[in-house]
Formats: sequence, structure tokens, C-alpha cells
Amino acid sequence: MVLVQNYITPCQAYLPNASSSQVDVMHQLGWFRSGHNRRAPGCVIRSENVTETSTSPCQDRLGRRQFLAVGPTIAPLLLMTSQIPTSFAAENKKGFLPVTDKKDGYSFLYPFGWQEVVVEGEDKVFKDVIEPLESASVNLVPSSKEDIRDFGSPQQVAETLIKKFLASPSQKTKLIEASERIVDGKTYYTFEFVAQAPNYTRHALTVVCIGNGKFYTLTTGANERRWGKMKDRLHTVVDSFQIFNV
Repeated sequence: MVLVQNYITPCQAYLPNASSSQVDVMHQLGWFRSGHNRRAPGCVIRSENVTETSTSPCQDRLGRRQFLAVGPTIAPLLLMTSQIPTSFAAENKKGFLPVTDKKDGYSFLYPFGWQEVVVEGEDKVFKDVIEPLESASVNLVPSSKEDIRDFGSPQQVAETLIKKFLASPSQKTKLIEASERIVDGKTYYTFEFVAQAPNYTRHALTVVCIGNGKFYTLTTGANERRWGKMKDRLHTVVDSFQIFNV
């Protein structure tokens, strides 16, 4: 894992200077329970780091004899893995690696070659070491709501998040598309947008969902000049994101 001190996400650049009116908007939308820190989705500061390892099932790599030989050693690991419903686990796909956070209850895929980095205010971040705008970040904040639809339509939620939290005030933003999907009874909103800064334009995808008393946000994207090459992979990232009960 790589510690990155100068990796600044759009919401990190914006929220430290949030005005009281912006904070009031967050509370009106119900993104916070009373008694929690006032931070926007995607910028909550966690007091502990979650260490995550991603491995494929041992049965896929070991022959029958090898499996029987080491069975007593790996049995507890296999039992722990089997306790997560397969419908919630990120499935393996060529060119991608799975990550599952058993503590916070979510899983997704990210492109092979990206590295996990530690960024204050982000629950988990994976990024390309050469292209700084190519990344995927997961953020969590407490929420008293039980369904993402309680906040409005996909377009309403997308416009609010983009304008208030996912881009800085100096950036010109445009919502391209917003949609809804239901997986295992949980509703997800996915939207595509661009954020234009003076020296770059980022083309991004975001998926949001509510569960386990949390508002989940996963955002991924790339420089506009590389969007044509990366869009299929980035769509795989957001489409693979799922939450499960913990």
C-alpha cells in the first residue's frame, strides 16, 4: 500500500472551506445523523484504516491432493469467505481485481495495475500511478435514510452531489446521464458527468447507495483525453459496486 500525501480529490479541495449554508444543505438532505461530524459524502474522516486483502478462493488454485493436505490450515479462511453471499461478492473478471470490505459491507472491481493508496477522508482509494486522474474512491457517511430514493430521482441526487460535493466551485460541470438499477432489493443510482478545471477536464462516473445506516459513494474517472480508452473499464468498476448487510 502506498501513502499519498498530495493526492487531492475534488471534494477534498472543496469541503474544508465549506460555508455554514453548505453544511445546512447537507443536514437538510439527511446525510448525517445528529452527533456525527459535519462532512459531506465522500469526505468523512475515519479514525482507523481498514486493511484489505483480495485473494481468489483457494480451491481454484489447489489440486485435490494439495487441498486435502493443507485443508486444516485453510479451512477457517474458507469458512469465513463462504459467509459472504456470492451475490454480494465482486466476481473475478479478466483485467480486474476484486476488493471486499467485510467491515463496512461493500465490494467492487478495479483495473489490474492500479495501486491502493491512503488518502485522508477516503475509505478506500485505488489509482493509476502514471495517470493521476484515473482512480476509484469509496466514501461513507452515516445516514438516517433507508433508500437512496428518499433523496429524489437519480438526476436530482446527481446534480446535488456534483454541484455541492464532487467538484469544486471553480469547475464547470455537466451531468451527462443518470440512471437507476436494483440489485438484490437495493437501489443504486449511477451517473456520468464531466468537471472542467482550468488545466484539465475529468470525465467521471459515480454510483451511490444506502445500506447499513450509511450513504455509500464510489467515484471513478479519467482525463477527458483518455475517456474513450478507459470508459468501458470505468463502467465495469461502477457496475460491479455492491453493498451487503453487516
